[in-house]
Amino acid sequence: MTIREMCDSFGVTPRTLRFYEAKELLSPIRNGQKRLFTRRDRARLTLILRGKRFGFSLEDIRQLLDMYGMDEQGTAQLNRTLALARERLATMKAQRAELDQTITELAQEIARAEAQETAQRKSREQLPAA
Repeated sequence: MTIREMCDSFGVTPRTLRFYEAKELLSPIRNGQKRLFTRRDRARLTLILRGKRFGFSLEDIRQLLDMYGMDEQGTAQLNRTLALARERLATMKAQRAELDQTITELAQEIARAEAQETAQRKSREQLPAA
């Protein structure tokens, strides 16, 4: 695939593809100024984008991609992927718990402020006109 076809297919920019190439995550075939992306590059980009969506660092993604084919069954890559995924899931759950607590506190503050606003409005309405 050409860079344009890759961009259209994956919803990324040419700059993104060049960045991943510079980071040695992708290695398209160079034909002069043209880049031609192979099936391997497409598979790697799929995994890169999935890893980014899950919050993995580019270094983690690189290590996982580099482990591909290290052993016949892919055991090392699978074990490392599971370890990273478990860590990331634990981090995300902790972030969600913190966010849930913050949402609850903010909702309580809004409710208090609205109650105070209502009380002040009623108090003003009950004052005799001057």
